[in-house]
Amino acid sequence: MSEPVLSVRNMTVKLGHLTILQNVNMDVEKGDVVGIVGPNGGGKTTLLNAVLGNIPLTSGEVFLFGKKIETFNDFELVGYVAQNAIQFDPLFPATVKEIVSLGRLSRKKMGRRLKQEDREAVDRAIDLMGLGNVADRKISELSGGQKQRIFIAKALARRPKLLILDEATAGLDVCMQDHFVNVLRGLRKESDFTVITVSHDLSGVMCQANKLAVVNRRLMMTPIVPGTDPTDMLRKAYGEHFTFIFHHDHNVCTNPLIEIENQQGAKPG
Repeated sequence: MSEPVLSVRNMTVKLGHLTILQNVNMDVEKGDVVGIVGPNGGGKTTLLNAVLGNIPLTSGEVFLFGKKIETFNDFELVGYVAQNAIQFDPLFPATVKEIVSLGRLSRKKMGRRLKQEDREAVDRAIDLMGLGNVADRKISELSGGQKQRIFIAKALARRPKLLILDEATAGLDVCMQDHFVNVLRGLRKESDFTVITVSHDLSGVMCQANKLAVVNRRLMMTPIVPGTDPTDMLRKAYGEHFTFIFHHDHNVCTNPLIEIENQQGAKPG
């Protein structure tokens, strides 16, 4: 078996005297779609930042593509959309295409001009996220949902081997959420890349992922196969009052991009 894309071993993260994550273990294999859920404050975002090396571990180890996170420097393999990606200066004078183009930069590529393959990757990411008609507009002119799509496109432009999403679709309307799911399915057919996504949409995770990770200081993980019932695991994290509810019909929007283009003046999400 090939080396896991991500391995976490006995990881504990503390902030002062507060334990955020305790004794976390997980393996993510090539081609996995891992859905991470859990209550607010349970440590989901901390988990992502820890595996990316953004915050120090109190104990334990993290390996990305077989390398310890402390020595890993191939971050061009990783696409990441942060939970607060759109929280920046609203008057920042950059266009959609300029922001998405940043996805093609890395430590190894800083200071050089974009090549033809870079420009093609940027244009394709913009088209995939339905932003072609606003590619030359400044981001300050766009809606919150459109801005969120810009940062998803920026991550896709990297053509990553591992895509990490922290509630990346939370600001999108239902049709665009469904469209993004279809985009990921299509891209994964082209190249078997790996997705880790934090979401509050439990029904969406159960439909789209092949592994479920439930986080509330500790991490519980299970494969998602026909007949999987995560109720007990979810109740351990959320509490005995938890009830599993489907949020919306994923078949409502059959062609969301056409709908978006017909409503250009409405600034859809």
